This record gives sequence, C-alpha cells and structure tokens, in this order.
Amino acid sequence: MDNFNFHKPTAYYFGAGRENEVGSIVKNLKVNKVFVIYGGGSCVRSGLLQRVEKSLAQEGIEFVSKGGVEPNPRADLVYEMIDYGREQQVDFVLAVGGGSVIDTAKAVAIGILDNGDFFDFFLQKRAPTKALGIGVVLTIPAAGSEGSNSAVIQKEVDGNVLKCGLSHAFNVPVFSILNPELTKTLPAYQTACGVVDMMAHVMERYFTNTPEVSITDRTCEAVLCSIVETAPRVIHDPNNYEARANIMWAGTLAHNDICGVGREQDWATHALEHQLSALYDVAHGAGLAVMFPAWMEYTMAHNPMRFAQFASRVFGVSMDFEDPKRTAKAGIVALRSFFKSLGMPLNFEQIGASIDDIPKLLKLLYLSKKSVGNFVHLTPEDCEAIYKIAATYKD
Repeated sequence: MDNFNFHKPTAYYFGAGRENEVGSIVKNLKVNKVFVIYGGGSCVRSGLLQRVEKSLAQEGIEFVSKGGVEPNPRADLVYEMIDYGREQQVDFVLAVGGGSVIDTAKAVAIGILDNGDFFDFFLQKRAPTKALGIGVVLTIPAAGSEGSNSAVIQKEVDGNVLKCGLSHAFNVPVFSILNPELTKTLPAYQTACGVVDMMAHVMERYFTNTPEVSITDRTCEAVLCSIVETAPRVIHDPNNYEARANIMWAGTLAHNDICGVGREQDWATHALEHQLSALYDVAHGAGLAVMFPAWMEYTMAHNPMRFAQFASRVFGVSMDFEDPKRTAKAGIVALRSFFKSLGMPLNFEQIGASIDDIPKLLKLLYLSKKSVGNFVHLTPEDCEAIYKIAATYKD
C-alpha cells in the first residue's frame, strides 16, 4: 500500500426532501450572495429550482440564477458565467444538476477570482491559487462530481475540441445534497449512462500495479457488486426509492476517492473516451461502455490475475487458477453483457463514431494529454489499437 492523504471536507445531506434545507445550510456558511447554476429546463419544470430559490429566500440569502449548461460542458458558457458572477459580486456558487452543471460551477468558482484564462488550469499551464466555495443539489447520479476534486470542460482551440480535466482541492464541494427522489424521472438511457460512469470511476482505480491494497480492493468490489445488483432494479422500476438511493450513494463513493486510496490509479479509459464525447458529443457513459471493455482486452495480458479477480469477485465467474486468462476474458464478456442489458452501446457504430476518425481522436488525445495510463503506459500505437478494438467489436 502506498502512502496517501485522504481529506474530504464535503458535508453530505442525503434523503428525501433535503433540498428544502439548502437555505439553512448556506446560511451557516455566512456567505453574502449565491450564484445558482443549473442546466436545461428539467429542474425548472419539476419545481426543484423554485424550491431551492425559495429556501434561500426564506433565510434572507441574496442570490442570482443562470441556466443553460449542456452535457459535455463548454468553456464558452463558463466565460459568460464568470463575467456575470463578477458583475453580480457573488461569493458562493451553488450547482443544481448533474455532473456537467457541477463541473461548470467548479470552473466558474475558480475563474471568478482569477485574472487570467480559467482554461489554463485545465491545460495544466498553471495552478489555481484561490476559489469560491461550491455547493451542490444533485439530480443525476453518475459523474460523482458532487464529492470529487475533479472537473472536466471542453473548449475549441485552433479548430480542435479539447476536453480536459482539472483535479484540485478547490474543486471539492463544501456540501452536497442528495435526494434520490429527484432522480426518479430520469430516462432509462440516462440512468444507464450514469451507472456505467460510476462503474468506470471505480475500475479506473481498481486496475492498479500497487500490491497489497486488499482493503481498497474490497471496497471497490463492494461498490461494483452493489451497482451490478441494483442497476437493473432501477431500470425496471424507476420509482423504486431504495434502489435509487443505493445507486445515488454508489455514484458518490465511486469518485470521492475512497475507492482509490493507497494505490496508483489508471485513468487511460477516461482519456480515450473524452475524445469520443468531444468529437461526437455522445453521452460520457455511453462512450465509456464502448471503450472500457476494449481497454481491458488490450491490457489484460499485463496482469491477467487482476482481471480474473475482477471477474470472479464482481461477476461471479469461476476462477481458473491454472489459466487465469480464461477467467479474465470471461469477466470482460460479463461486463459487456451487463452494459448491453442496460441498453448501452458496445462499439463505434452504435454511438455514431467512425473507424476512419481514429487519427483525429489520437490527435485530440495527445493535444490534451502528455501521457496516457498508469496500469499500462500507453503509446500512441497502443491507443490506436484500443480504438480499433472498440470500433470493430461485434456483439
């Protein structure tokens, strides 16, 4: 086990109706003016935004609100919101939505107090030195941004769409409100994309070269097993509160790094997928469903026993100790089968991607990343091979 620091200051308020407490929560933080950021019209139509604003108003908290955040959030809107937040002299940012809204709020919270281009931080040109506090009212369990130190924003640079992430302590929310009832109206496809995303967050941490980290292994496996058990129930019965509650909390645990302590983490598959969602504007979870099994196929030979352990402990595949590769391959089959059962795509064709665009994907990848992967350090040739596996897979 590696040395590690683990400090997660986020306060979680979990359960039915907890969004009505946002005013009292914010009041205790002694802020003067809140910038409420949201996405499309769903939180308006459902009345959620109105409830949040009413709770703030009842506590005498001044606020302004601005929506329009889209999936795969864009830098253009972040710039616009930074200017608006400065103009309004806000000193706290509240995200009402899913991962794209939260990531936008994180970028705005850093950008408002900075005199330069906030995207410099995402390009790793410099590091932020201060930021406003962030709160969250979560509506989509998927990205885990409600408890993580990361944010992902995309921007067109010299004709290329770069999708880049920033991991920093300033990105960790002060508080997050999680009400499973708010997720009951999510379409099945969006729910399934979220399930894949949270599983991918765990698997990026699970496939590691660090030995003797059994407690974190078992934590990862427990979260994954719970997701595999619960996700079909959510798809079958969207109004099942208990199933929704377990999936929502799993999404948070998947990415607040409790599943990653004491070990080297990989993150190659996320880097590979980000180029797909940047180029084709596909849902992140859908892209991960295509890319993760492809990455597993390509890297399995590096440590077959780790993949066999995943297959055995998460999907119940019988362990073949004489030939762990056999078990490992069966685990990849099981993972694809599970994704398919949720209605997820499994190859390029099913997400509208083309094998002919692989050179473009590689160009975007190495414009935004200096290196790819830690479990296996991937060369451009490796990445090309993985994209080809994803492109040509036949169910």
